[in-house]
Amino acid sequence: MKKMLSGLLAGTMLFSLTACQSGGEDSGEKKDTLQVALCMSGPANDQGWNQSAYEGAKAACDKYGYELSYSENLGAADIAAAFADYAIAGYDVIIGHGFEFGDPALEVAETYPDVKFICTEASASAENVASYVMACEQTAYVEGIIAASMSESGKLGAIGPIQGDSLVKIINGYAEGAKSVSADIEVQTAWTNSYVDTQLAQEAANAMIESGVDVIKHCANACGNGAINAAVAANIWCQGDSYDQSSLAPENILDSALYNLDVVLDIALGTVADGTFKGDVYNLGMAEGAVEVLLSDNLPQEVVDKAQAAVDAIKSGELKIVPNFTVE
Repeated sequence: MKKMLSGLLAGTMLFSLTACQSGGEDSGEKKDTLQVALCMSGPANDQGWNQSAYEGAKAACDKYGYELSYSENLGAADIAAAFADYAIAGYDVIIGHGFEFGDPALEVAETYPDVKFICTEASASAENVASYVMACEQTAYVEGIIAASMSESGKLGAIGPIQGDSLVKIINGYAEGAKSVSADIEVQTAWTNSYVDTQLAQEAANAMIESGVDVIKHCANACGNGAINAAVAANIWCQGDSYDQSSLAPENILDSALYNLDVVLDIALGTVADGTFKGDVYNLGMAEGAVEVLLSDNLPQEVVDKAQAAVDAIKSGELKIVPNFTVE
């Protein structure tokens, strides 16, 4: 069932607002079911960042009996209008998936104080705005250890989409983990300035491969699938992000960083369900089950052991990975 909402985007709607649970057709009747909207920067089936959010939101809404709708492929200029459209349409909770949704949430939330806004990887907070930040730098650090341990050339590549704290901390965490194995290892970085253009990531990865990089890591959402394609074509190692991406490169993938949005959004929507919702910034990491590293069968046991030791140390608090937001 698709709902094309009017409001601020009437006549220029570039994306659909899709209801994922059957709450009945639009009939002018008031619904008893609490309505949740999920806004994403890319497609809900990208086998990565956005699909993890869609599946996590769907699971949480199923659990709490909420109705879920979603918008895909939102550019920065679309976010505030999409938020406002959902608020005008009577949605109770609006989720923005990614750091770039934080400021628009604050802007729109002020106009709609009765609507609850939840953002992932943002630092936005107000009376009706809560942000949930995942310690993605922890998984990146472990991935850096894995990559440095598997590299023969001593050159690694890391590709991100648009620079922002939640992504910069991943690239820096990756480099830090790699250098914990070898201080001399070289980590090349590139930013595509796109969340969805796979060709840009593929071109960036190809340039790195030509310079001798033999492991490619990405955190570039759907765009990053292009980096995986380049690694497969060159028959070098690659590392997935946000989702189990082993199916994209079964012979070449070393691991996938998993961002467990089912855990994060269950916690977030749970506060709505039990009436404890409070605007603030909440931090969740490996210890809370919000992030983890899925190791592939392509890893030798000694590297598996090394990665597991780092994971155990992070979970116990013995090893603290401090997020670094500085663009190198």
